[in-house]
Amino acid sequence: MRIEQNTFIEADTHCHTVASTHAYSTVLEMAQYAALAGLKAIAITDHGPALPDGCHPWHFGNLRSLPQYINGVRVLHGVEANIVDFEGNIDIAVQYQRELDWVTASFHDAVIAPSSIEQHTQAYLKLAENPHIDVIGHSGSENFKYDYERVIPVFKANNKLVEINSHSFGVRAGAEENCRQIALLCKKHEVPVVVNSDAHSCFSVGDVKAALALLQDIGFPQELVVNQKLERLAQWIFKKRNRSII
Repeated sequence: MRIEQNTFIEADTHCHTVASTHAYSTVLEMAQYAALAGLKAIAITDHGPALPDGCHPWHFGNLRSLPQYINGVRVLHGVEANIVDFEGNIDIAVQYQRELDWVTASFHDAVIAPSSIEQHTQAYLKLAENPHIDVIGHSGSENFKYDYERVIPVFKANNKLVEINSHSFGVRAGAEENCRQIALLCKKHEVPVVVNSDAHSCFSVGDVKAALALLQDIGFPQELVVNQKLERLAQWIFKKRNRSII
């Protein structure tokens, strides 16, 4: 089957499998289609256990049983952890936070009800202090809006990547404009980002067209997109986690 070749990113670092039961493809299928899309790496980031269809905690410890490469695609062991309170706590044990290659933390309203901008801001400020979190996931959600001007520089100071989530543009009202504001601040403060598909099936892996169009429109520097090149991503992970992935 032919799918559209991705010509911008070499790694898609936000991908869900059937382990999150609102997704529809296996790890093998995700890797096969990633290869067809021209990707060199993917991160398997199924949901943490606080989400109603999230994975059992053992899932994250057992990711080590997967091969590092499938169909020539480097498969990173990751999680999309749920932010569970406004103190910035997440639903993944510290042991797994340390062991995984990639930890994204996101708000989901099935886990915690949206509150005020100030409470969301406080949650992100606390979250930034966690040294094991790599990525702030789809923070352009209107439901969990926060003080971007106040928080984005703190993400940089605490070595957090900010995700520009292409999937959000179609499923989260207001996300595109919010992501534009976030991306402009990341450009201003030179905060590195990742641009991801948030694929819930193999047919969407590597599809970042919507996010890419936004970044091109604002003249976002390509060198700040960490997952544009696998080597750039590998360097970032080595520096952050002292772990070689290639």
